[in-house]
Amino acid sequence: MRTFFATTALICLAHAAAAETATLRVLGQPVGSGLIQQQKEQPFFENFAENADMDIQVEYLPVDVAGIPDTDGMRVLRTGLFDIVSVRSPQVSRDEPTMLGLDLVGLNPDFAAGRAHTEAFLPTVDAAVQKRFNAKLLGVWPAGPQVIFCKPEIGGLADLQGLKVRVGDQSAAAFVAQFGATGVPMPFGEVQQSLARGVVDCAITGPASANAAGWPEVTTTVLPLALQLAVNGYAINLDSWDRLDAEQQAKLQGAIGALVDSVWAYSEELYQDAMNCNTGQEPCEHGTPYALESAEVTDADIEAVAGALVGSSLPAWTKQCNAVNASCEADWMATVGAKLGL
Repeated sequence: MRTFFATTALICLAHAAAAETATLRVLGQPVGSGLIQQQKEQPFFENFAENADMDIQVEYLPVDVAGIPDTDGMRVLRTGLFDIVSVRSPQVSRDEPTMLGLDLVGLNPDFAAGRAHTEAFLPTVDAAVQKRFNAKLLGVWPAGPQVIFCKPEIGGLADLQGLKVRVGDQSAAAFVAQFGATGVPMPFGEVQQSLARGVVDCAITGPASANAAGWPEVTTTVLPLALQLAVNGYAINLDSWDRLDAEQQAKLQGAIGALVDSVWAYSEELYQDAMNCNTGQEPCEHGTPYALESAEVTDADIEAVAGALVGSSLPAWTKQCNAVNASCEADWMATVGAKLGL
């Protein structure tokens, strides 16, 4: 009789374990980064089972709430501490420089170019991430055109001479150095106070993110010249991926793909609205109204950004990337470079 009850108990426990809902831990974008995190990413993951049609629960935690530096995204993936990470490509590019090839200064002047170039280079980036960080890249999206906000009044790129500029990656640092500025890498969450205290004079980000983080409260001028698109993405630890069966993998990939498509469209929608909000114009539907001065973008400044790809950002990046990925430059030239006719 004891054997019968023991066996029955074991069977019940086995059935309960089999029926137990799987859980994925997700490290998200910073809350302070704005509406893409608040309106797209967090709702998607909080309703993941419904959105992906999967019996999987998600524990979602923004990176700033978790107290993890956004520069550590790739290392967090490799450890498996989180199953999925919303990777901030500019911030993690020091750990995985192949990422930066998606969005060099001067490469993506608009959303259409950005979509074409990221799709072309994505397989190369995914292969590098799998090899070096035991993770799979599920898709990428843009935070939006990256423009320059400054505490001192500026009239164009030439006025960056002698200023300290917060940059998201080495490509932007190489670009501002052409104008005599010093690029200062800094986590997004530290920028507003650093601008207020004079630790940096200017900082680069998208208008919507700047609005959400209150940058216009501590700056006077925005130069609406798009340097990059700030491409971010979603990656999953390969051990977590391999625990899913083929059907689950397909559903997860499809759901992330739909989220990524939605963010591409939403990012473009937010850009002009945020520019309006930051400079006190209408309509301002999604952000807080401010009264920044908008510096006029000159033909010379537009030409400087366009020329930066071949003149500074591409050479600086290929040297760094080839050091950790021998075929990096060749892979980029065969994909993105071919589209550009380089």
